[in-house]
Amino acid sequence: MSGKIQTEIRLSKPLSQPEVEAFLNIQRTAELHLNQLTQLLRPHGFSPAQYNVLRILRGAGEQGLPCGEIAARMISRDPDITRLIDRMEQRGWVARSRSEQDRRVVTVTVRPQALAMLAALDEPVAELHRVQFAVIDANRIAMLVSLLEVLREESKARRAQRA
Repeated sequence: MSGKIQTEIRLSKPLSQPEVEAFLNIQRTAELHLNQLTQLLRPHGFSPAQYNVLRILRGAGEQGLPCGEIAARMISRDPDITRLIDRMEQRGWVARSRSEQDRRVVTVTVRPQALAMLAALDEPVAELHRVQFAVIDANRIAMLVSLLEVLREESKARRAQRA
């Protein structure tokens, strides 16, 4: 195997398995694309995790979501969702309230100023993704999505069997 990933990460020996090469390519590409998103969000004061939380809350509507549900919907898991929400609340982007039925449940809602900031980013983020995937036609993008979904589902199934 003599893929480009070997040169990019300066491997001295060839990769022994195509699965390793695939994994390294997925990881390297995801990191590159995430860095580009980070650069786009930085001037607006958002991290990718904060942006993800705001999008989740926008989709949830006015009723908001409990912290645990936000954590479950995150693209990249944040082990300390409470601290992330704390920082976002301090910036005035979200509000928290305790459930009257169960005081342990904290519901988070997105504030109007954050919704406006999020709306202003919708097109620039969509354009970034169009540019990132411009070299791949729609059929191949659909195939890539399908293959990645198969990998995730299989990983979840194996994890469930071990539990």
